[in-house]
Amino acid sequence: MKRVRINEGKIGLVFKNGNYLKVITEGVYWLGINQRVLMYNQATSFATPIALELLVRDEKLTALIDVVEVKDNELVLVHENGIFKTILKSGRYTYWKGLINRTYTRVDLSKIYITEQIEKSLFTKPEMVQYIRLFEVAAFEKAVLIIDDVYTKTLDGGTYRFWKNDTTIKIAKVDLRQLQLEISGQELLTKDKAAIRINFYTQYKVTTIEKALLENKDYEKQLYVLMQLALRAYVGTYTLDELLERKENIAAAVFENVKNAVSKLGVSVLNCGIRDVILTGEMKEIMNQVLVAQKKAQANVITRREETAATRSLLNTAKLMEENSMLFKLKEMEYVEKISDKIGEISVSGNGGVIKQLRDIFSVNN
Repeated sequence: MKRVRINEGKIGLVFKNGNYLKVITEGVYWLGINQRVLMYNQATSFATPIALELLVRDEKLTALIDVVEVKDNELVLVHENGIFKTILKSGRYTYWKGLINRTYTRVDLSKIYITEQIEKSLFTKPEMVQYIRLFEVAAFEKAVLIIDDVYTKTLDGGTYRFWKNDTTIKIAKVDLRQLQLEISGQELLTKDKAAIRINFYTQYKVTTIEKALLENKDYEKQLYVLMQLALRAYVGTYTLDELLERKENIAAAVFENVKNAVSKLGVSVLNCGIRDVILTGEMKEIMNQVLVAQKKAQANVITRREETAATRSLLNTAKLMEENSMLFKLKEMEYVEKISDKIGEISVSGNGGVIKQLRDIFSVNN
């Protein structure tokens, strides 16, 4: 006979001649001939010494262990006393009951959506990352969810996780903010055959994401072509002078022309306009010459206008002096003052008018 003590937190399995007999818990026991005890810690998993099918015949032992069967395409998340411990892949696992409170969360990897009650913090753990597909949609975006090449639904901004399996999952995102499309360097001919280069812009927003992504390929390129063709059509109906004067009118006409057409692309045009009208080298020289000629003509008109005004003023002054002798005398004094500023000394006599004497002084004798 042999005396055996099983301490608290321990479990003993009794074997005789290699065959399982019974399970013993905390206490003191006597073993018979050819009997031996295998001791186990209840805080750890249970590594069975023989086939589990032989052990589970003992109902007492079965009540002391958890047997976790994990099928293919399944995972089991193990928590010990509420704390995540490990992930079990396909296979069979046994744990002792009693000392540690274990919970098991079963996950079906054959489905797509994560419906199990799993803390978000676990999704970032290295053990979990390999089983999850992660997609992020910004707050200013929307996305279409495509499963096995079939549109499923539209996603708003947020973080989306799906189980990783053989099912293909794709998302396509669209920016919902106001966007700007630049149509730069468009070389066009005006009605009067002037070669110009135009920089045009369009402000737009995506309004129907399903149309933009599912019913159209490269909706931005299609929008570009629509705006480009509309711009070409309208520029060709204006002469260069008309184009320069009516840039806003052309932009408004292009806007109205494409407003309905772009709705098929799932977008809405908010505004558009001509940023720059650039003349080619030869055309720029011609326009510079025209501008110089126009400015010279304007300068000549202003000069003639000023000369006419000055002559009219002199005539009015002369009429006033003829009618008023005192004004004539004042004018004499004004001229004497102006001449004195230029000449050091002038001698005049009292005979005759001052103006007459000054005229005789400065006149050239023949």
